[in-house]
Order: sequence, then structure tokens, then C-alpha cells
Amino acid sequence: MSLTLNRRRAAAAALTAALLVPLAACSNDDDKKDTGGSTPSGSAGTAPKANLTVLAAASLTDVFKTAGAAYEKAHPGTKLTFSFAGSQELVAQVSQGSPADVLVTADTKSMDKVKADAGTPTVIAKNRLVIATGKGNPHKVGALKDLADTKLKVVLAAPEVPAGKYSKQILDAQKITVKPVSQEPNVRAVLSKVELGEADAGLVYKTDAESAKGKVDAVQIPDDQNAIAKYPAAALKGSKNAEAAAAFVTWLSSPEGQKILQDAGFQKP
Repeated sequence: MSLTLNRRRAAAAALTAALLVPLAACSNDDDKKDTGGSTPSGSAGTAPKANLTVLAAASLTDVFKTAGAAYEKAHPGTKLTFSFAGSQELVAQVSQGSPADVLVTADTKSMDKVKADAGTPTVIAKNRLVIATGKGNPHKVGALKDLADTKLKVVLAAPEVPAGKYSKQILDAQKITVKPVSQEPNVRAVLSKVELGEADAGLVYKTDAESAKGKVDAVQIPDDQNAIAKYPAAALKGSKNAEAAAAFVTWLSSPEGQKILQDAGFQKP
């Protein structure tokens, strides 16, 4: 009797163990699905890590520093290096084969010159011109026509620079002749001349004047006398980080990128 009972108990134990093995396996499989089968919430974007060089119009200097910091924070492992200059200088760099990943100009004509070297551009923002004057507007400049006063030291961006082209466009449309004391290689140089008191007035972008608020005053130009600047961005075909470059260009049009641009005074594209 004792031997039979022991045999029955052993058989029952073996059967129980056999039934528990698949249950444990199922439990392990479920654990793997719960913990390893999905990306944790709040993780970084899917853009590949890379060191990107971005060639950008001088008028983007301040806002792109802010945008760059935000992008790097959202994409750990990605490093952005910016090179700011007049769009004509940036185009020359691309045409000469300078290593870079992204190009952002202050006009579409500049971008058109490097069609063979860039992907399809996307307009990420717009801007407009204002008259920058010394703090407090000591010479009481109130309109474009006032820039024709020969007693006024006016500085403009050079004609080959987008800001210079826009300035010529709006002055010619109003039949206003201005004899600038200097023509600068980019719009930030125009702003600097006014800010330092080396010029009484100059035509700059609205965002440039806002970046120097408290140091210069901005005289608004009516819409019907103004020009709208468009900022196209494109990944460069020669980039060794094509996917990462395209991801940054796409991000500039995202809600986060657009908020940063518009908070700096840029208009919606």
C-alpha cells in the first residue's frame, strides 16, 4: 500500500511539473513583449545621430542658435554647427564644394543657383523689412522717403545680398533715390552700423531690429511699400549625413521649429 501510494504521489508531482513548464514559458514571453517590444515613451526621435554643418543666412543667427539647442536636446547624439553669412557667400561656398549638410538662404533666387547641389527646398519662414534707426530715432525718420535726405547717413546691404535686393526693390518702387554711405556684405552688418552709431538709418529685416531691441528703433514700412523675404531650406546632395540633414530640414517646419521661428518674429511660411 505504501509503495503504491508513493508511486501515485510521484506521478502527480511529475504531471504538475510538466504543466507548469509551458506556463512559465508563456509568462517569460509576455514579459519580453511588455518590456522589450516597444520604444519607451518620451524617447528621442528616430533621426540618426550625426554632426551636421548648417549654412544659414545671417538674419537667422539668433533664432538658429535657439533652434539648434532645442534640436540637439530632442535628438541626443546630434551636433549642429552653424555658419552664418550673406546668402550669396553661402551659395559660393556650396558651389565651390565646401563640406556642409544643410543650406538655408534668405531668398529663393539664391537657393535656385544651387539646384544641382541641393534637394528640393522647403520655405520655412518669411520676413519683412523695417527701417532701423538709432535708439530714440534722433533724426525722426518716419517713412521710406526720409531716407532720401542727403544729410542722413544711410547704410544698406549690398545689391547682391538678399536684403540689398529687397531694399532696392522697395526703394525703386517708390521712386526714392538713396545714396548710402556704405553697402554691407550682409544684413547683420547693416544693423551693426546703426547700432554703433556709424549710420543714422538702414534697411534691415524686422527680426534683426527685434534682436537689437533697446539698442535701435524700428520704423515700420507699410505692406503696400514692403517686400516679403522667403527662407528656403534644403539638404545638400554632397552631405555624408543625408538622412540626418533631411530630418533637420523637416523639423524646421514642425510645430516646435515653427514656434521658435515665430517667437523670434518670423512669419509663417
